[in-house]
Amino acid sequence: MARLLLDFRTPLRGFELRLTLPVERTVALVGPSGAGKTSALRVVAGLLRPAVGGVSFSGDSWNGVPPEERRVGYVFQDYALFPHMSVRANVGYGGPVGDLLERFKIAHLAEARPRELSGGERQRVALARALARRPGVLLLDEPLAALDAHTKAEVRAELHDLLRELALPTLLVTHDYEDAAALADEVGVLVEGRLRQLATPAELVARPADAFVASFTGANLLRGRAQRGRLTEIVLEGGERVFSTDEAEGEVGVVVYPWEVSIARAHAAGESALNVIRGEVASVVEVGNRVRVRVGPVTAEVTASSAERLGLAAGGLAFATFKATGTRLVPL
Repeated sequence: MARLLLDFRTPLRGFELRLTLPVERTVALVGPSGAGKTSALRVVAGLLRPAVGGVSFSGDSWNGVPPEERRVGYVFQDYALFPHMSVRANVGYGGPVGDLLERFKIAHLAEARPRELSGGERQRVALARALARRPGVLLLDEPLAALDAHTKAEVRAELHDLLRELALPTLLVTHDYEDAAALADEVGVLVEGRLRQLATPAELVARPADAFVASFTGANLLRGRAQRGRLTEIVLEGGERVFSTDEAEGEVGVVVYPWEVSIARAHAAGESALNVIRGEVASVVEVGNRVRVRVGPVTAEVTASSAERLGLAAGGLAFATFKATGTRLVPL
């Protein structure tokens, strides 16, 4: 199996990017803007020379190999299509067009210019151009960022299927964890040039390494002071007391995912959900067929029918409940 290996250090503005990362299928680098994600792609492509170390592909070092001689297909964030060229010419700039226009369903657009295309069509052209090089490695820089919400869902599904079909070592960068989780086999969280955690999307949610990873994957992150007992008791900053089956002592981050939180108008003692937070409904936001409800410091995600049945509206009183087994504790 082809294998890309990144193992380098290089100074960036304000910090040093240090990265040791094997890539065999699809790996996503996520993190805030300016974390070093795109710089990692540039090192692989040969557009940025690291200070120490470098990149190898299937055991062959790429150090000193110019960009045009590396087996890399690169899809830039803005797609970087040539505006004066047709779709066919743009794809052909990468290499033999072959059946790529048919494969990406853009044959009918062969003579069109980029300005005449939709966002999804431009992305297909950029992908076809990258694959025209017959690459051994695929690099994707924010591949879905330029798309509207409706187009994004469709193109994400297409890209997921394409990456599985190609089975190339693929490194993609994004600031959107949902995109990373949908497309990648492994996700690395990069912050100020350091890889905080590398794991499957499911493992990142189940066992986040720290507070940043937890919040980036969409969790509620509460702060409190923990004390061990039969269950660990945490006194939150707002004075509420919650419990966790994790063991910890002292200042901690309390991690609860929105889908693990139930919302009720009243709370009956003895319910199986041990942790209860009573508060005002701060917001009710529809997201597709789900509704995100914020009660005090906690956001829950419930079905639209549940929100309607409960008559949830901003300003009302509600109870957010969640189990100790779903309450994770991480270092701050």
